[in-house]
Amino acid sequence: MFATQSFMSHNPNLEQALKYYFGYDSFRLGQREIVEQALQNRDLLVVMPTGGGKSLCFQLPALLKQGLTVVVSPLIALMQDQVEALRDNGIAATFLNSSLNAYKVRSREEYILSGKVKLLYVAPERLLSERFLPFLDLVHHQVGISALAIDEAHCVSEWGHDFRPEYRQLKSLRKRYPDIPVFALTATATERVRTDIIQQLGLNQPNIHIASFNRTNLYYEVRSKTKHTYAELLELIRETEGSGIVYCLTRKKVDELTLKLQHDKISVLPYHAGLTDEERSKNQTRFIRDDVRVMVATIAFGMGINKPDVRFVIHFDIPRNLESYYQESGRAGRDGEPSRCTLFYSYSDVKTIEFLINQKPDPQEQLIAKQQLRQMIDYTEGTDCRRTIQLGYFGERFAGNCDGCDNCRYPKPIEDWTIEAMKFLSCVARCKERFGMGHIIDVLRGAKTQKITQYEHDKLSTYGIGKDKTADEWRILGRSLLHQGLLEQTSDGYAVLKLNALSWEVMRRQRIVSIAVPVVQKITWEEGNEKATEVELLLQRLRSLRKQIADAQSVPPYVIFADSTLKLMAQIQPRTLTEFSKLSGVVSHKVSQYGEKFLAEIRAYRQEQGLIEQNSSPFFGLPSDTELLTLQLHQQGLSVTEIAAKRNLRPTTIIRHLCDLIEKNQSVDLNLLVPVDKQQKILQVLEILGDISLTPIKEYLGDSYSFDEIRLIREKWRRESQK
Repeated sequence: MFATQSFMSHNPNLEQALKYYFGYDSFRLGQREIVEQALQNRDLLVVMPTGGGKSLCFQLPALLKQGLTVVVSPLIALMQDQVEALRDNGIAATFLNSSLNAYKVRSREEYILSGKVKLLYVAPERLLSERFLPFLDLVHHQVGISALAIDEAHCVSEWGHDFRPEYRQLKSLRKRYPDIPVFALTATATERVRTDIIQQLGLNQPNIHIASFNRTNLYYEVRSKTKHTYAELLELIRETEGSGIVYCLTRKKVDELTLKLQHDKISVLPYHAGLTDEERSKNQTRFIRDDVRVMVATIAFGMGINKPDVRFVIHFDIPRNLESYYQESGRAGRDGEPSRCTLFYSYSDVKTIEFLINQKPDPQEQLIAKQQLRQMIDYTEGTDCRRTIQLGYFGERFAGNCDGCDNCRYPKPIEDWTIEAMKFLSCVARCKERFGMGHIIDVLRGAKTQKITQYEHDKLSTYGIGKDKTADEWRILGRSLLHQGLLEQTSDGYAVLKLNALSWEVMRRQRIVSIAVPVVQKITWEEGNEKATEVELLLQRLRSLRKQIADAQSVPPYVIFADSTLKLMAQIQPRTLTEFSKLSGVVSHKVSQYGEKFLAEIRAYRQEQGLIEQNSSPFFGLPSDTELLTLQLHQQGLSVTEIAAKRNLRPTTIIRHLCDLIEKNQSVDLNLLVPVDKQQKILQVLEILGDISLTPIKEYLGDSYSFDEIRLIREKWRRESQK
């Protein structure tokens, strides 16, 4: 049944193993190095953002090593999803959790002891229980344990955004099995959390891998709340295809929004701690399986979301801190496809969170939570690139100009504020780097506060030199100095401003400071993506087939094939099992399982569209009659539009004919279709990006290049690559 054992004996190289088990032709950045070190039995700390391919870093080594890899996962839904996806790829994986009765637990334990299972998922509570540890000892003795993988490892740290006390006890496993390598994996971790993970899990000189936190496929925007916010939310949901999550601060707001959206004919369900376990589980399953399109939820709808094709995440209320926001918004686009993250912001939300913070019994916890909230407000009100602010929080420098957020796509006017920056930083210096932003602004504006009098800051040369600017303008400058790395802030809860080497460069006039000045405008989403009608029509059919197969097997649709793989099917339209097997995301196990069904759907679609005759030749053979007619008209010098009009077909159909003709090595004159300079540029980009979907290629090239031009040149490039 499972592919694992048969492949291991061939001693494959890593790329062959990757394609065989997971269907991918190449590793993502950093993955190969991690897998190699895992195979050398090193302890690892892997910090990789959601959608970065973190799971593969322990799953592939598990399949290539002798023995069982035990994966610690905090949520039942999460482990069940991962096991379903692995088993659908023909990989021997299982889980043990409280959803199983005693008989099922025993039969799975026997199966594990037979040595046939490669990956076992368990919750930390079960792993450390008195009954389970002796079983693990038996596995270690009979089968061997190849590694312990601790997923969501930030749960071990009180500084993490989702601390779980039971994770702290996992250190006892290191004492029990000192020679077994431990892999700690997490999607978000500041430097303090990383240090805590290493210490709390007893990692032994671990190799630390920190991938970039930049999710390039996500578009970030912040909108102010107004009386029209619900109408904006509704418009966002209606104009964005695919599944989405709407986060709210309270259960009451979740229920209100769900009712409103249901009334407006949106397929939506609620999720919060006030529902019964059964209701929550049922709603989550319906969302994951595409039976319902939108989930309105509190943050209780958290780590268990293993759905890669969420196309939008909307925060109807401001989150409590930047790390939570990064994690929650990061549930969009885990498959790497373009997705959007919208945050609605209002001052009343801030007051609600402040009230909740004040309920915390520990004053130090209150202090930290308030500083985290201030950072979140800085993000929402900031005028710099949203990515610069987000990534800076994780200690990653980003130059800005991402073109993937509202501040970059609709930039505010840039002004030279070097003089103001010198005044601000000089005031920080004269206050001896012992105060926060609010006090510095009060000194600059000549305020008469008790604190200013107490410290005699009204006698400083910087007192009152900033009266010409409002407090908000000084705050915008202060935030921008922090985001640009020209000023620092302590993270102990007090947020005291500190100077660094760059601060002194500014004060010595060695560095210019430019900041974006906010203007009032309505920000709208501009997709900028032309719809390739034919591909979209076929894609819808393939999605329906995928859903039908998934429902029959009671699994989520993405377990059958990812959206990106379906898009490749719709674009390339393979006609043989060999061609089908070459698509990214298609493993050998799935070729035999689903190949014929999807090929039949593609064939039926092509026949209905007149793209192929009943007796036409194979994909790489001779052109069909309809293609030859298009070729004849093209060789007479007619344009695509003229050929389409003459033949009473869509221009996209003619482009498809021409692409197929290029592939079949017919004499299509591309110089009549695409200017030579554009051809060269497209070919250069294809050499850089490789054979991927059209959208990212077009985004790379810009609006002056059409999808049709890229499609034609890509076909030429593919043809020449095969020679």
